[in-house]
Amino acid sequence: MVYNVAKFIREWVIYHSRIGVEQFILYDNGSDDDLASAVMKLTREGYDVSTIFWPWPKSQEAGFSHSAVLHNTSCTWMIYTDVDEFLYAPPWDGHNHPSPLLIESSILPRPPRAEDIGQVSIKCYEFGPSGQRSHPHGGVIDGYTCRNRMEQRHKSLVRLDAVDWSLQNWIHHFSLRQGFREERLGLERAVVNHYKFQAWPEFKIKFRRRTSAYVADWTQQINPSSKDRTTGLGYKAVEPEDWADRYCEVADERLKRLTQRWFGTGYRMPWD
Repeated sequence: MVYNVAKFIREWVIYHSRIGVEQFILYDNGSDDDLASAVMKLTREGYDVSTIFWPWPKSQEAGFSHSAVLHNTSCTWMIYTDVDEFLYAPPWDGHNHPSPLLIESSILPRPPRAEDIGQVSIKCYEFGPSGQRSHPHGGVIDGYTCRNRMEQRHKSLVRLDAVDWSLQNWIHHFSLRQGFREERLGLERAVVNHYKFQAWPEFKIKFRRRTSAYVADWTQQINPSSKDRTTGLGYKAVEPEDWADRYCEVADERLKRLTQRWFGTGYRMPWD
């Protein structure tokens, strides 16, 4: 589910395509930026990116269910992430080049244990503004390199033929049909880098509207202790004085170094 992500989409698509994602489906929640042009440019370059207009508020879960049905015959596994979330596996540091087989060989279950695994759960690290006061020119991987110490929440790789007929989901995972189970990966196997707390001009867009049916908009004065809210922020999009330095407990440049080795050509990345 996306809203006004034209400036972010290129980095997200190119990176994930090089590690094994073959198809990208964007559920557009009423964007009014240049998303269509950004998607068209990627498709002309050979990337399989499609957009589904999904303007309804509080409908993220419905969108996920819709995608599980619509793409059941064209996709075997689907990962449900936002465009500020990047899949990373520490063992990839030993690879000199990216490969479209990386996800399949190091994250997805393989025989014989693959038969009954219908969902792979991957924990998330939440990154902070890292001193940035505007969108970093080199992209989010290059610009945001400091995070909270503890992991928060998880994202899932879902085997679509294992999804329960009810299509019930909680954003981060689906109910599975009888006979299938979930595998939870440790942080040493894989992690999702969530560039959640970005430079303030980008982050304040989150106050517009939350897309989940079960999450209150941040302007609503309810559920003040919810984990979906941001500690220290109230109900208005007012920048705290120390915002640029918040949520920085651990310097983590692993993915930055990896992408520089894989993709860097001088001072430019392929998504610049």
